[in-house]
Amino acid sequence: MKVLVLGASGATGKRVVRQLMKRQIKTRILIRTKAVLPDDIQKNTYVEIVKGNVSELNDLEMQQLLSGCETIISCLGHNMTLNGVFGNPRYLVFDAVKKVIENRDQKTDNKLKLILMSTTAYTNALAQEKHSIGEKLIFSLLNLLLPPHRDNVRAANYLVTEMRNEDAQVEWTAVRPDTLVNTDHESSYKVYESPVRSPIFNAGKTSRINVSHFIAELVTNESLWEKWKRKTPVIYNAN
Repeated sequence: MKVLVLGASGATGKRVVRQLMKRQIKTRILIRTKAVLPDDIQKNTYVEIVKGNVSELNDLEMQQLLSGCETIISCLGHNMTLNGVFGNPRYLVFDAVKKVIENRDQKTDNKLKLILMSTTAYTNALAQEKHSIGEKLIFSLLNLLLPPHRDNVRAANYLVTEMRNEDAQVEWTAVRPDTLVNTDHESSYKVYESPVRSPIFNAGKTSRINVSHFIAELVTNESLWEKWKRKTPVIYNAN
């Protein structure tokens, strides 16, 4: 098994890579040329490092990046700087997800697994998720004013609406943490099909390390994958 992690130098991406390292899974990671990785990741024999910007890869380069990888994990996100929020690429996450699917190896019978780290700010309409008037207003403003929010919504919508065919060669899940927090150790967490609290007015917390643990379990635990594939699970810290 080999896994490709996009956004591996990010706050959650690094934790995902470490979870895969712990499970001794061969992992290929794509990081920006100037990105800095911790020594434990750089020196780990299970990790193959490729440098480049996913938004700048042509089809051939993307095919080479995907070669041999059975599972793709996207932890991509926009830098929370003025240029990162309002500059290009506006659709970093969506474009990457679409590029992965379009450039997958279609000559193999093996299905590609795609795990997208999403957000509770995404509403799965096909799962009949609904919001209050106040929530709808705020989400409309976020969609209008914050390009990263539009990007995350568009990426998840692409999977939910375009890749929902049960016979498709691509199997996917979009993991939706609530407010992300940093902790040093894993703790108990709960996973639901839809939000059980308001992401705007009663947001929960989700440790990045718990998100990374759940993602790694999706990679290695087939029964867990069968439970959550083609769904948009929401993860909260239990306490």
